[in-house]
Amino acid sequence: MQNNSNMTQDFSLWCDFIERRFLEQDFGALIDAARFVGATSNPSIFANAITNSSAYTEDIARLRTKPNITPKVLYETLAIEDIKQAAKLLHKLYVANKDYGLISIEIDPFLSDDIEASIAEGRRLYESIGYENVMIKVPATKAGYEVMGTLFREGIHINATLVFSQQQARECAQILDCNAKTDARAVISVFVSRFDGLLPPLKDSKPQLGILNAMACYDEIESLQNPRIRTLFASTGAKLKGLPKDYYITNLVASHSVNTAPLETILAFLQEPKERTIEWLSGKEALRAIHHIDLGNYTLESMQHKLFSDGVAAFKEAFGNLLASLSS
Repeated sequence: MQNNSNMTQDFSLWCDFIERRFLEQDFGALIDAARFVGATSNPSIFANAITNSSAYTEDIARLRTKPNITPKVLYETLAIEDIKQAAKLLHKLYVANKDYGLISIEIDPFLSDDIEASIAEGRRLYESIGYENVMIKVPATKAGYEVMGTLFREGIHINATLVFSQQQARECAQILDCNAKTDARAVISVFVSRFDGLLPPLKDSKPQLGILNAMACYDEIESLQNPRIRTLFASTGAKLKGLPKDYYITNLVASHSVNTAPLETILAFLQEPKERTIEWLSGKEALRAIHHIDLGNYTLESMQHKLFSDGVAAFKEAFGNLLASLSS
């Protein structure tokens, strides 16, 4: 990535959006223009795309005529086709540099506590898509740690997702810091903006909690100094009133990291270079700074737990609603 004076050489932007018409019409041109070098998806993104875009209507009607087609098989057929298309368009970047050109697809969120079923599904999705530059996204649950470790040791790229706490970041990094002879890459998705959404709006200053928490998570991951494992800053679209669209990108430019964001957020960031407004701090310094923020009825730990539980529930709800829509 280029065009911004704040960026370090090994900082990457990924697009947090997948939809069929976008893939067919704009995705390749944006890659060629160096607007982003990878992409991510999740159950909510696919639910929104499939239920709100007419690009899937004909395929859904055709697939429903097949015998024994379940809603999940229907969804997977659509999702795999999209991920294949994205992987194909990104593949040239991956060939040049395996830190680039990656695209993720998430395991069924209802399997988040089932180790064996999640491992089997991760393998099956990876093999069905058939492109090496695909990442299997696994939530950072207790079961998920074993799932991501097993798949990573088999040479499958991993996106560890729904990370809100330093403990989760540390456990993901440790389980992925294996000595197996694999050239697989991993990113650990640290969610950012949702922290600030839990607090009352600030009148005279911009929110800092999500960014400071992310800095502390980043330190946990970087402490292993594993070149194949990077922090991915996620949930970086600025939803709070008055914030610049690229607020959570500008203040989280860091060496050996990725930021995944909606396309409009990426374009805002690339349009005009901006200076960060929050000084980069070490993990210990960031946690000390958080102690000076009024968290209301929360502690940092209770907030991290709530956001993680809410995130798991939201992905399950989005996926459940999608399957319900495909069953009719």
